[in-house]
Amino acid sequence: MSDETRPHRTAAVIPAAGRGVRLGPGAPKALRALGGTPMLIHAVRAMARSRAVSLVVVVAPSDGAAEVRLLLNEHALPDRTEILVVPGGETRQESVRAGLDALPPDVTSVLVHDAARPLVPVDTVDSVVDAVRDGAPAVVPALPLADTVKEVEPGKPGEPEPVLATPERARLRAVQTPQGFDLATLRRAHEEFAAGTADGEGATDDAGMVERLGVTVVVIPGHEEAFKVTRPLDLVLAEAVLARRRATDAY
Repeated sequence: MSDETRPHRTAAVIPAAGRGVRLGPGAPKALRALGGTPMLIHAVRAMARSRAVSLVVVVAPSDGAAEVRLLLNEHALPDRTEILVVPGGETRQESVRAGLDALPPDVTSVLVHDAARPLVPVDTVDSVVDAVRDGAPAVVPALPLADTVKEVEPGKPGEPEPVLATPERARLRAVQTPQGFDLATLRRAHEEFAAGTADGEGATDDAGMVERLGVTVVVIPGHEEAFKVTRPLDLVLAEAVLARRRATDAY
């Protein structure tokens, strides 16, 4: 069967093996509660709500895969979506690679989604999937920047830092997830820039790895509710968004 006639199957990989130190001590960030439910569950549901996504692979802490599997079993998830749990690695890059290695051979495209972006709307997920299926090898949802950005010479924490340049804000975008890829392209990027051989650039961003292959990455409109819950104030905002959704029966 040629690539042109091969049916599309999209899977999502959610790396959730990190500790999330910026939210303070305690449970890993992905397991912190949002509206009484762990953020990871919200993130899995966000992927599973898209009818285009038939498989979600959750990459758990290497010593916590069984715990994550139990957690997933305790919460209602769409029956039509298969959920796999695999142990991750020491870095995000290694964890994404573990998720890719777990995909069955009929998967043609993949979404990589941050567990810490629990409230991404399904329309955004569908838009990423559609752009990949329309032929883009790599797709990133993103928003224009509200703030002016300065490039500085990094210094010690708390000390003044000299400004080197002011990038043109109109050309900048704040990148979100899920990022979507032709699976073969993303696998090639991970093989070329495998952990231990890359210089670290792009390792926190799969699209950055694909860029380094010389492959064009395209940006589509993101959504303000797809923000990353990293600091305590983000959690407050996420609770407010979730409360509004529940009040309007939009969740």
